Amino acid sequence: MSEWKYRTAGIPDKQFIRGEVPMTKEEIRAVVISKMRLKKNHIVYDIGAGSGSITVEAALKSTAGIIYAVEKKEEAVDLIKKNCNKFKLSNVKIIEKEAPDGLEELPSADRIFIGGSGGFLKEIISRSDKNLKEDGKIILTAITVNTLSTAVSQFEQLNYLIDITNISVTKTKKIRDYHMFKALNPVYIISAQKEEK
Repeated sequence: MSEWKYRTAGIPDKQFIRGEVPMTKEEIRAVVISKMRLKKNHIVYDIGAGSGSITVEAALKSTAGIIYAVEKKEEAVDLIKKNCNKFKLSNVKIIEKEAPDGLEELPSADRIFIGGSGGFLKEIISRSDKNLKEDGKIILTAITVNTLSTAVSQFEQLNYLIDITNISVTKTKKIRDYHMFKALNPVYIISAQKEEK
């Protein structure tokens, strides 16, 4: 039986095996998965997969599909493997390369999530566009205005319909007898769908 017995997204962060690798936090992850509109048989790319939290959530939804976790860092790849084992997933394939390298070898995708780009965002969006099925979607998270601006510009050039959401999460942290609120970095979630010709 899987570590996650619920149908909802947003697995608590503490349930993932984590190192020093960045991870999409649970509240952001829940919105990302919601925006992805996953079906049981979807082919999904998780580009810049980090610790694999999006990979795991997507794999639990698209159980008859395949999730391709694209990640260049050895430590992160190790964490993805550990988290996939922990959640008993058999529908994940890890592509140990720096995107956009390796994407041309993958089958066409229904959904693509870009969580990290390593400075190659334009190239990754361009390659993702070529790999995306006609009714596919690309979801991207950004914490800097530069990433947001680059992504919007690229998607508009490629005739995508875009929807941008800004999420600001504030969580409680117990300090002695008090519950204090601590803000996390605001995150932009860009949902892009190719405009029908």
